[in-house]
Amino acid sequence: MDPRRRRELTRYGAPAAFLAAVTIAVILIKAGLNSGTGSTTTVGLSTTAATTTNPTTTKLVLTAPPSTTATTETTTPGAEYYAVQSGDTLGSIAQKYGTTVDALTTLNPGIDPTALHIGQRIRVK
Repeated sequence: MDPRRRRELTRYGAPAAFLAAVTIAVILIKAGLNSGTGSTTTVGLSTTAATTTNPTTTKLVLTAPPSTTATTETTTPGAEYYAVQSGDTLGSIAQKYGTTVDALTTLNPGIDPTALHIGQRIRVK
């Protein structure tokens, strides 16, 4: 291949490949953050399994080799969820939905009331 042609391909090809990789990474991350309407399934090699049952949610967590987990979550029909917005507190969310902070913490046992994150989904009903 002509050295001039190779330099041209390197000059434009490398940034284009980098941009494509970053775009794919952003799309995958965004899809992971926005998933959760209904049930989610991620499959990997399983070495141990644990099942946790809650009256409203059944969760099966399969632990695979380091840094790989598979989670299947099924939620009850009729449950309502709210995506936390900037400036929201559990008190303001409870007020919007005509409930109490205690009821929200009961519906969301793993939630930290002092550390809500924008985009975090919490069950409100």
